[in-house]
Amino acid sequence: MAKPLTVSIPHQLGIAEARRRLETGLAEMTSKLPGGAAKIDQRWDGDRLIFDAQISGQSITGALEVMADAVRMEIVLPGILGLLAGKIGGRLKDEGQKLLK
Repeated sequence: MAKPLTVSIPHQLGIAEARRRLETGLAEMTSKLPGGAAKIDQRWDGDRLIFDAQISGQSITGALEVMADAVRMEIVLPGILGLLAGKIGGRLKDEGQKLLK
């Protein structure tokens, strides 16, 4: 069973600006994941972005919740990607901080 990876990225932008930056920068951010994102489907439900992606031949699901002072990501990494959760989480946090700076 795949275990969720949770990453929290603090910011001082407020919800509207953080969401705007995510909307414009998410494709760039996912392209920096190991293997790149072959396909990503996403939809907003209020201030929560729900997505499904195909990365390195693996199906990944997750959500980003935009809050006034942080963005919380919860991503389910299957198979071998689960073994790389620490590295992937660190990379997502680094790239997310650049995006929300």
